[in-house]
Amino acid sequence: MKIFLSTLMVLAFIGAVFMMTRGESSAPVADGNNVSFEGEKQIVDLTARGGYSPEKSIAKAGIPTILRFTTNGLFDCSSFVRIPAMSVSKSLVSSGTTDIDLGIPEVGILRGSCGMGMYPFEINFQN
Repeated sequence: MKIFLSTLMVLAFIGAVFMMTRGESSAPVADGNNVSFEGEKQIVDLTARGGYSPEKSIAKAGIPTILRFTTNGLFDCSSFVRIPAMSVSKSLVSSGTTDIDLGIPEVGILRGSCGMGMYPFEINFQN
């Protein structure tokens, strides 16, 4: 019985390590469906839970932009967002939406992550 439980624990650990270290190629990439407009503002929608989805987004540069996080029972480190280039550090609500005003972004890639740096995301602002 001890051997069975030990084996089960080792397999669970290996599975957890595999899930946490999956390669960049498996990261969901936006196809533009997570970017919308509300009046004159561009909204980039990300879902936060065990990371951010999609991890990579494409949006228009030169337009007032809101980064909107949607959460549902959030409890992990993705509940705290950092965007170093903009000096943003913000806690997300556990369930609901949290908006971060990005101003009018210039062409380039804006990178962010959870508070621990484990879960990255980026928005590629293009003309």
